[in-house]
Amino acid sequence: MNRPRKVTTLGQFIIERQRDFPFAKGELSRLLRDIGIAAKIVNREVNKAGLVDILGSTGRENIQGEDVKKLDIFANEQFIAALTSGGECCVIASEENEEIIPIETEISKNAKYVVMIDPLDGSSNIDVNVSIGTIFSIYRRKSLGGPGTLEDCLQAGTEQVAAGYVVYGSSTMLVYTTGRGVNGFTLDPSIGEFCLSHPEMRVPETGVIYSINEGNYIKFPEGIKKYIKYCQEDDKATSRPYSSRYIGSMVADFHRNLIKGGVFIYPQTQKSPNGKLRLCYECNPLAFIVEQAGGKASHGTGRILEITPTDLHQRTPIIIGSVKMVEQVEDFLRQYPGN
Repeated sequence: MNRPRKVTTLGQFIIERQRDFPFAKGELSRLLRDIGIAAKIVNREVNKAGLVDILGSTGRENIQGEDVKKLDIFANEQFIAALTSGGECCVIASEENEEIIPIETEISKNAKYVVMIDPLDGSSNIDVNVSIGTIFSIYRRKSLGGPGTLEDCLQAGTEQVAAGYVVYGSSTMLVYTTGRGVNGFTLDPSIGEFCLSHPEMRVPETGVIYSINEGNYIKFPEGIKKYIKYCQEDDKATSRPYSSRYIGSMVADFHRNLIKGGVFIYPQTQKSPNGKLRLCYECNPLAFIVEQAGGKASHGTGRILEITPTDLHQRTPIIIGSVKMVEQVEDFLRQYPGN
């Protein structure tokens, strides 16, 4: 008789791995659990969003100049509430808020951690039932006591102690790293728990998928245009032409490529010469994850994680995914430096 497979929940896994962080004394573990709980609440609302008045626009824009959706606000409020009440972080920075959110509760005055979060990535897809997600990263604070500061938030990606994302799709998955590999957990709605489903995730060294918004082709740097044409050429030796796959939610495109292999590219354009995606809320956490999974993340001429941010909402170009594909894009940019 086959024995039932042991199920490991996110909470159990975090406790088991707590020994990897003897300096943390459980705070990081509790912080990750707080994020997991908030993600389950957001997932519940995402699943029933079509049935209640939570879809659609609020009629205002966020700091990025983008239309704010009602579900964006709900997700932002849930994560802020969970992180504030948990007492494990001293400051939160959210893509939805112009300024940092220092936590001034008594329980948080000696908190050790900083959380940077994109509460609902891909929100332009909310109304059409396409996968969206949450992206987060965690740093150790630099300041000494009291509420956290802007300095605590403006750290290079190399200083992250943990990062992760949640994909709200056909199934809901939470993927995270604490610098010791990448593990994925799928939400089992029957028991309301994230269960380990993808242990020790590794991105294939190369792949046959490229993800880029080709509608902006005319505005891309010459090296990116040349790479796209390379992907479309017929060559059996290199399994070309590659498949073009672009969802429009970075977290969903990244998740697919992490599992199947591929490269996601969001370059600078004539309209956005510094790139469009946010360094602190999107690029740094996903770069940390992909490197832990054996992949690579570049801004075109260097490592994403080595950028020291000077602004909370700083943007950057990004090339991320399978290491050989990322390096090939970098080669094209070197060969064809023109705009």
